[in-house]
Amino acid sequence: MSREQFGPVWNAAQAIAGPQVALAANSPLFLGSLLWAESRIPVFQQAADTRGPELARQGVRPRVWFGERWIEGIEDLFEENIAFFPALLPEMSGETGTTAAGAPKLAELLLHNGTVYRWNRPIYDPGKDEKRHDAGTSPALPANLRVENRLLPAGPTVVDMVANAAFFFGLVKYLVSTEENPWQRMSFAVARTNFYECARHGLNASVYWPGYGDVPVTELLDRHLLPAARHGLELLEVEDDVADHYLAVLTGRTRTGQNGATWMTRSLGRYEESGLARGTALARMVAEYGKHMRGGNPVHTWPLQ
Repeated sequence: MSREQFGPVWNAAQAIAGPQVALAANSPLFLGSLLWAESRIPVFQQAADTRGPELARQGVRPRVWFGERWIEGIEDLFEENIAFFPALLPEMSGETGTTAAGAPKLAELLLHNGTVYRWNRPIYDPGKDEKRHDAGTSPALPANLRVENRLLPAGPTVVDMVANAAFFFGLVKYLVSTEENPWQRMSFAVARTNFYECARHGLNASVYWPGYGDVPVTELLDRHLLPAARHGLELLEVEDDVADHYLAVLTGRTRTGQNGATWMTRSLGRYEESGLARGTALARMVAEYGKHMRGGNPVHTWPLQ
């Protein structure tokens, strides 16, 4: 994408991060304890925090973070990298200059960007020096910019993961192609709050969205965001039957209130209520999870034992 396109795409990805993680939450357990609906997010943030206690109290930014502002272009994020995060890997590549397409290589800048973990990471790819193999006279591949969406968990099934991707691509496309622009109508702090509320509570979270106010995330998804994602998939020229299939998976999750996190939590609760100890209950739950995962049916259809 171009520099002009990057800012709206990244802002849209940040704006929808809360509802996105609520839909897909699949990590409610850590070391045998029930934590957040998507515990992977706080666990990783804590595990990769390089700050000492005093630096954290002073407000020094953590290496894993959501961000703190809407942006105009990708250079805003690279400026933050340089201003806020000291180099972790003092490694010089020896590569200088530009690619055959004229894009600056910036090897050290890109290495440094790899040590800053944003949930929507900016990627600058200068391309390769080699020319295309399909036509000897064609130019070298130009540099490209993209957003790396990193907040989704794996699973529970392939169809669930494809549906999660369809939601992201469709909704981002819709938001950047229309005049809705939620990043111009709510503060960044609200988007960050939405993200952590949805990571904590999953489909039981409430969020703020312009035009809807404070609303249960399931209501926002069902009434607005899923239909908007469907329209975005049309704009991306996804075939109607394909788009309908994957959006139906997400609608099923929203209306049943069952994603991977809630299925695991409910299943574990039932096993423990039947008298099983936590360790035994966990083993039974994981065995059932594996059986359903291999069956391939989306998680909202999984029965509770």
